[in-house]
Amino acid sequence: MGQEFSLAHLTVLGCAPAEMTYIAARAGYDYVSIRPIFMGLPGEPNYALADNPQMLKQTKRALASTGMRVHDIELARVYEGLHPTKYLPAMEIAAELGAKAVLSSIWGGEREFYIEKFGEICDLAKPFGLTVDLEYVPVAAVTNLAQAVDVLRAVNRSNAGLMVDMHHFQRVGDDPADLDAVPREWFHFAHLCDAPAEIPAERAELIRIMREARVYVGEGGIDVAGILAHMPACVYSIELPNKERHEEIGYAEHATRCLETLKAYLARNAEEKGARDKRRSGRPTSGNRRAVAPVRSEA
Repeated sequence: MGQEFSLAHLTVLGCAPAEMTYIAARAGYDYVSIRPIFMGLPGEPNYALADNPQMLKQTKRALASTGMRVHDIELARVYEGLHPTKYLPAMEIAAELGAKAVLSSIWGGEREFYIEKFGEICDLAKPFGLTVDLEYVPVAAVTNLAQAVDVLRAVNRSNAGLMVDMHHFQRVGDDPADLDAVPREWFHFAHLCDAPAEIPAERAELIRIMREARVYVGEGGIDVAGILAHMPACVYSIELPNKERHEEIGYAEHATRCLETLKAYLARNAEEKGARDKRRSGRPTSGNRRAVAPVRSEA
């Protein structure tokens, strides 16, 4: 089976789930990753489908008419004072829409507290057939790979997973080789994007880039291919918010370019890797092949 791609809601956050579904279908994505858990952030649209029957109906119609699928929902945050049952309505909607996963991240509380709450979220999601995939975020409480692995080993739930975001991975200085020790079954999907290589010293600028100034894969300084080389095959969800781009060209064209540039990047990387592998094995590449009698293609 070929590589599958999802359009993450933050990339087109101004679009309701139905609209983003139509956009994703036209652009050639396989899935959408929607945000039906309202977080109340400044300027954040409310797409709580459990509280909006009309919006839910429109979303179902869009999915049915396009053949698109929901991959995951977000964001089941862990924070001080959280009662995980608040996420049950969104989980029910996720199951109703055929989603596979719930994205989670940890923003507060002591270790014992947030491990307990993350475990409870996993337990609530399991009857719906949902994985709960932990994303670490540079400005949250669980900020890096080591902390995330600690949480996942401590909760020890069969439906718990790890979600690696390329931006966050590079910003906290994680080593791609450390991913080799992570259980392969923890990887269900990843967030792909790029960003300037220089890591902002100021928290406000780090957050600004994270939320509204990521760039197309291959246009920044993150070694996306180097990170992916240490991960097993999984769904690639493009989370690439860029305020300037979507204001200039619109959400639909931005989402299309996100996918086109990623596919081109992956193709270039595969071609370059193939050439390197041939050189290592001593086989001539197309550029330096000697003139010999024609042979049948290996394709």
